[in-house]
Amino acid sequence: MAGGRVVGVGVGRAPDGTVDLGDVALLPGLVNAHTHLELSWMGGAVPPAVSMSEWIRAVVALRRGGVPGGREAEVRAARDAAASVVATGTALVGDVSNTLLTPALLTEAGLGGVVFHELIGFNAIDPAGDVRAAWTRIEQMSAHQTGNLANPREPLSFSVVAHAPYSVSPALFAAILARSSSSPLAIHLAESAEEIEFLRTGLGPIRRMLEQLGVWSGSWAVPRCDPVQYMSDLGYLRPGTLVVHCVHVTDRDLDRLRDARAVVVTCPRSNLWVGTGPPRLSRFYAAGLAVAVGTDSLASAPSVNLFDELAEMRRLAPEISASTLLESATKVGADALGFSEYGTIRPGQRAVFAAVEVPRAGLADVEEYLVSGVPARAIRRVA
Repeated sequence: MAGGRVVGVGVGRAPDGTVDLGDVALLPGLVNAHTHLELSWMGGAVPPAVSMSEWIRAVVALRRGGVPGGREAEVRAARDAAASVVATGTALVGDVSNTLLTPALLTEAGLGGVVFHELIGFNAIDPAGDVRAAWTRIEQMSAHQTGNLANPREPLSFSVVAHAPYSVSPALFAAILARSSSSPLAIHLAESAEEIEFLRTGLGPIRRMLEQLGVWSGSWAVPRCDPVQYMSDLGYLRPGTLVVHCVHVTDRDLDRLRDARAVVVTCPRSNLWVGTGPPRLSRFYAAGLAVAVGTDSLASAPSVNLFDELAEMRRLAPEISASTLLESATKVGADALGFSEYGTIRPGQRAVFAAVEVPRAGLADVEEYLVSGVPARAIRRVA
């Protein structure tokens, strides 16, 4: 490699000056397409839940109580999580941030990708002003970066996005779309049965939660449809939109997502943790969808190691080939985030790799080994 790019790929005698990495499988740097690194301080503090609404209540209560140890502890936890992401072979992230705590930490850690500045506002008073303020925060933060942060090792881009169908008003969706012509969109979609009930009837645990939080708006018109149709009707479901989770989707929903050229980002360990059930992984692939992979946050998963997520995917969908799962965690994720120079190993691509030590003997299928539970100590990133 030269200038941070792959020069050639081949077999035979290595050129002079080649670094021997030992008995390893060399992969493109992995792509964690859905993280919330700013929530890393919640690791171990939010127990597994029996329902999504129960988990949300626990997270809201924890956030309202403040971070134990204050800002310093919050930053330290996010920094440690970013370091763990890098140490386990990831090159790019799709990191969701409400506060913009993480961009500097991502750059410091050598991570690239997209920071999705997420807005929540079920009863937003000035949606256009909220979106304008969000983009202003991004611009001001970028203008004040210095040193390594102004010249990152891996590129970082930004987008302003909506949280979920049940937490964002139609007017706020419209305001986000009005400013997002070239930036990628993301949305938590069809994550729980409660979400389906709320959009179809306007009732259920989510309605009660919004009322208790004091953010319910009686002017909200119940869409009386499923989440996929709702996003399509609002214009948010466009080519390249990252639809995260999609646990409670029908075959018809999956066909609509495929036809819209959306990208499903699956986070199965998080889905099980928050009580929504396992995603329909086999159907995602059978429907011809682009499927990327994310770990979600340490508030709903025990690690930000993408190999751990792949092992859970292998457990849930043993009929999906190992090569397909690995492609989801590399090329599909890179393309989804808009970084097609990552995700494959070929001349001209970015030379950022995940190296995984493999047993010296008795290994019948390297790809199957990589998706079946790789020890963290066996993984490193190479650049």
